[in-house]
Amino acid sequence: MAVDDHRSASLHGAETDAVYDRAGFGAAVPLGSRPALVVVDLTRGFTEPGFPSGTDLTREVTAAAVLVTTARQHEVPVIYTAISYTPAEADGDAIAWLRKAPGMRALRESSEAVALDPRLEHHDGDHLVLKKGASAFHGTGLAALLTGLGTDTVLVCGATTSGCVRATAVDAVQSGFNTVVVRDACGDRARGPHDAALFDLQAKYADVVGLYDALAYLDRLPERAPAGGRSADR
Repeated sequence: MAVDDHRSASLHGAETDAVYDRAGFGAAVPLGSRPALVVVDLTRGFTEPGFPSGTDLTREVTAAAVLVTTARQHEVPVIYTAISYTPAEADGDAIAWLRKAPGMRALRESSEAVALDPRLEHHDGDHLVLKKGASAFHGTGLAALLTGLGTDTVLVCGATTSGCVRATAVDAVQSGFNTVVVRDACGDRARGPHDAALFDLQAKYADVVGLYDALAYLDRLPERAPAGGRSADR
């Protein structure tokens, strides 16, 4: 699979490129035959500019919707995530992240802000992981769910690139999964953090790919075998 090179001299400089090359970063990720798609926090509170924590992610949501549709066509599990706080959590002081990012307190359970973007189809067979922090793995059963599904490769998209997407992708690798981040289906509030996060992910943790490369990978998958069957790297 081709990857997007986020180490161009125009963005990061030849010296940065040389340092990362010398350190041995940026190898390609092996891709298995049993992927899962993790759609991180594409909820209205992040994808619509009318919410304090949101911005217009129409283009990214559209790309994610294409990914979801293609994943279902190939019987690839779709897992949505959402940040959701109880009133006690949102109003209290027990969650350290909310001391640093108090704007997240608006992401209260059952509110419009935590509802999945309506432009994404949520089927009964899709999984939903509710979380309290940036990573979809921290304090959740996501790793166990992926293992139970027989997953060998995790496709990640969503919002925000520099926050929850990056944290989820890093933890996916640390949980033992080969990880691919789909650039066109990831969004952030500003371009600088978005580009910096993708550069870091491509260098150290995941393959950062375009939408069409991700779709081509899904289209090449063999007929899905039962969970627990042997998977072959592609």
